Amino acid sequence: MNNLKLSATELAGNASMPLLVVLPSLGTSVAALWTPVAERLAHRFHVVGVDLPGHGQSAPATGPFRMPDLAQAVLAAVELFSRDQFRIAGVSIGGCITQQLTVDAPQRLAKAVILNSAAKIGQAEAWDQRAALVLAEDTAVLREGSAARWFAPGFAERDGKRADALLASLCEADAASYAGLCRALAQFDLRYQLGDITVPMLVIGGKDDVATPPEQQIALAAGFRDGRVHIVPQVGHLAPAEQPDQVEELIAAFLD
Repeated sequence: MNNLKLSATELAGNASMPLLVVLPSLGTSVAALWTPVAERLAHRFHVVGVDLPGHGQSAPATGPFRMPDLAQAVLAAVELFSRDQFRIAGVSIGGCITQQLTVDAPQRLAKAVILNSAAKIGQAEAWDQRAALVLAEDTAVLREGSAARWFAPGFAERDGKRADALLASLCEADAASYAGLCRALAQFDLRYQLGDITVPMLVIGGKDDVATPPEQQIALAAGFRDGRVHIVPQVGHLAPAEQPDQVEELIAAFLD
């Protein structure tokens, strides 16, 4: 296993509250993506965000890694705050890491929320091509395409500051780490293990998500033993940033 060192950041609440760990999507920092929801949950949970390798506050990766390595690195980061059960919510690749944790360490999870994700996202060839592009030209080459893919129509005009912060975190991400995350996604496929997962799961999708469309969210929830799904209007691929009020309400109701 590559010695991944992921940074955990307290986003809201305090240590006397139940721990909620949140994970970001590929190309975003956990603070840029989750702060709006974390602030709304501050009276209910101690919200701690864990950044991906080479993103936000986390150090770049120093070698190859796969999804189980990311899951173990998240557990190591969480141990700074708790060695007991905790709740978790992850977006896109953060949702994949969450699924991996339900397989590898179900005893650590009380409940889990998956947002804008799937048991398999995209095709391996496309991820390998994106990894090669980023290594050749850096992550900024993805800014325009990500702006079109991440957000539902009207979000960038409605909340330009938040959109700019998310896109800035993409441009600041370490290219080699981003490429490594693409390769981890290329190898990730839990479609045939969902029925073995016993952790209670809430799946949140975006009606306007083109990367992981609503039908994938519905199929994902149906695959779990204890899964439910909610598709949120006016959401593309980054539900916590695009509709923080609705996401907060859904998470709070499910996790309480």
